[in-house]
Amino acid sequence: MTRTGLLTAFAAAAALAAPAGAETYAVRAGRLIADAAKPARGASTIVVENGRIVRIEDGHGPVPAGATLVDLSAKTVLPGLIDAHVHLTGEPDDQFWQLATTSPEYATAVGLKNALVTARAGFTTVRDLGSPGLAGHAVRDAVAKGLAPGPRVVSSGPALSIVGGHGDVTGFVPKVNAALDDGYTCTGPDECAAKVRLASKNGADVVKITATGGVLSQQGRGLDAHFTDAEMASIVKAARGLGLKVAAHAHGARGIEAAARAGVDSIDHGTFADADAVRAMKANGTWLVPTLMATTGLNDRLGKGVYTPLVEAKARQTVAAWGKALNAAYKAGVGIAFGTDSAVSEHGRNAEEAELMVRLGGMAPRDVLVAATSGAARLLGVDRETGTIEAGKAADLIAVDGDPASDPKALRAVRYVMAAGRPVPMD
Repeated sequence: MTRTGLLTAFAAAAALAAPAGAETYAVRAGRLIADAAKPARGASTIVVENGRIVRIEDGHGPVPAGATLVDLSAKTVLPGLIDAHVHLTGEPDDQFWQLATTSPEYATAVGLKNALVTARAGFTTVRDLGSPGLAGHAVRDAVAKGLAPGPRVVSSGPALSIVGGHGDVTGFVPKVNAALDDGYTCTGPDECAAKVRLASKNGADVVKITATGGVLSQQGRGLDAHFTDAEMASIVKAARGLGLKVAAHAHGARGIEAAARAGVDSIDHGTFADADAVRAMKANGTWLVPTLMATTGLNDRLGKGVYTPLVEAKARQTVAAWGKALNAAYKAGVGIAFGTDSAVSEHGRNAEEAELMVRLGGMAPRDVLVAATSGAARLLGVDRETGTIEAGKAADLIAVDGDPASDPKALRAVRYVMAAGRPVPMD
């Protein structure tokens, strides 16, 4: 690299490391969706100082002294999108054996790369549900401190699982399994509570459990319940005592039902939910994060030698049920939060979930937009910070062509992103 190139790189790094929103911005919107649940406003100006929205003015008046003008007067401006289920440190074509050949440090680098890709797609907040070691927490902290561009990250770290279940290390000889174990498997209520406390001690913002079997793990014991009722109840109680929410990976109907009754905050995937499972979710106020894009990722790779025969069989089961659970849950009035399981499908394709939620899940486009903004913000517990554009909240906003409240395809082409008051570099 030339001396000029080095100076440019150092300048870029210094800019990223500057305090969030140290500059004042005046963002001119052609139309403004300040709250996806309410009618859009016309031409508006959003004034941002120190990373926060200080006021919203009707029309396009004079730019405040010293402010940088962001002219989006030909665009629709809306809250930054929220993906409630990602894996920033993973990639869709990763092989299970790579767990034995790559380090958490390398996973952090992958996560930072994918954080930028995700932000460029219009997602200014994500919930990262499962990453090796402290890699997910490291990505979260680097972005929060301005060391790298990306979305706000709510991070779980490694998932809690039963011994030998989805989330545990499987597919190797016992010595290798043991060497790769992150230490979050548990048996019995007391040990499971202790693992929740370990996750909290190590920096988790949310507890993720694998309440049922999973598609991509090398275990062939189906996709239904793993934890006992007593174990899940203990996990939820311990998490509540620490002020943490619980996200439950769950595919099979009985595992979904049991997790909802235990009081988890969200069922993620929910693939084979039946009427009893949906009723349990509705009765307990449990959200569904449908992750339809995960099935896209599976479907794109079936028959191509990407998956082992064991995984391929489970993937075909999942594809056969694509979108059915979301359709039933939506009709029953279960809370829906947007989530993709990115890393099973490619990072950056997150917005395609919106079209699937309409086409396969039967949702109204406006309800999808709510699920991707204020709804997901409530689930993640960040609704005082983001999810709508209003004075006092973080300056998380994006710009698109068209009207995403009526056409979910509009979310595919994001033209501008500001995350926590920082403009995201788009190329």
